[in-house]
Amino acid sequence: MKQLLALISLAIGIFLLGKIGFSQKTSDLKSSKQQHTMDNTNAHNQVIYFAGGCFWGTEHFFKQVRGVTATEVGYANGDTENPSYKEVCTGHTGFAEAVKVIYDPAVIDLKLLIDLFFKTIDPTTLNRQGNDIGTQYRTGIYYTNAADIPVIEERLTDLKKQYNADIVVELEPLKNYYDAETYHQKYLDKNPGGYCHIGPDLFEIARQANPAPATLTYQKADKETLKKTLTPLQYEVTQNNATERPFQNEYDSEFREGIYVDITTGEPLFISTDKFDAGCGWPAFSKPINNSLIEEVSDNSHGMRRVEVRSKTGDAHLGHVFNDGPADKGGLRYCINSASLKFVPKEEMKAAGYEKYIQLLDKK
Repeated sequence: MKQLLALISLAIGIFLLGKIGFSQKTSDLKSSKQQHTMDNTNAHNQVIYFAGGCFWGTEHFFKQVRGVTATEVGYANGDTENPSYKEVCTGHTGFAEAVKVIYDPAVIDLKLLIDLFFKTIDPTTLNRQGNDIGTQYRTGIYYTNAADIPVIEERLTDLKKQYNADIVVELEPLKNYYDAETYHQKYLDKNPGGYCHIGPDLFEIARQANPAPATLTYQKADKETLKKTLTPLQYEVTQNNATERPFQNEYDSEFREGIYVDITTGEPLFISTDKFDAGCGWPAFSKPINNSLIEEVSDNSHGMRRVEVRSKTGDAHLGHVFNDGPADKGGLRYCINSASLKFVPKEEMKAAGYEKYIQLLDKK
């Protein structure tokens, strides 16, 4: 038994020694190698492919960036089918080591991803990055969506202004792509001290490149403050239960994508996907973002029996809720004064601190 164990140990040692190379990479067989020229990303996400030299470091760099939802290393834009790492290293397949980056455009835009990518490469060096030399180490940006071309071209144009030498970063559509062997996936997570042509300082830059916005807090202001910050109509509606005129208010005919917040606190209350034209002259919603954000109280004023709707945090009068709404939307109609609300368009939500609500705007 000992002799057997010794022989096994010797065989393993010889095998490992044979695998050690300059970059200590391996060409382990993959359990399932797949070609990807189309990407099954969800409605929120987009995809872009970066070739930046050794894909170990490039993958690890991008996974640090907030807004990147997934990364994968593989081989892009080559001339053969189903290549192995060993075959790619011969330089005869035409493939480049590449990183598939899936990202949420509501959290991070392509422009920033490209600018970050440029920080990791020497864009004037052909077929070499760091200590890695060969056509598989060329630099490139490969797209699957033609709408990305203007953004990439713009960033490349700006990059050229920073160098006297020619820029050799490829800009091409993704012709083909095969995911790399399991051994190479998340390599630096599994081997923290492994070879990498990208320095630790750049990983820290990636982590800090797209910080999360500060968490908003919503507080009720005192009456005197509200008198100074609100218009007379907004104050009368929110504080004294007044009602604005129908059809002559700010948001009755507003149907852009966005979010409606309490004018007194800034707290999100309704979203555009729940808004509909009730023909009543005031903004109508099928439901609030969350029932916990509002308070419904009996209202017997003006000889009528109604249910008043108030914001819970700001205690502001919003309007009333009725049961004559669209049946396919739940049957309710939240009839809300425009003067109680502030509309934030979708394109301004991130900057205004409402980024996490953008996903609610996707129509089903």
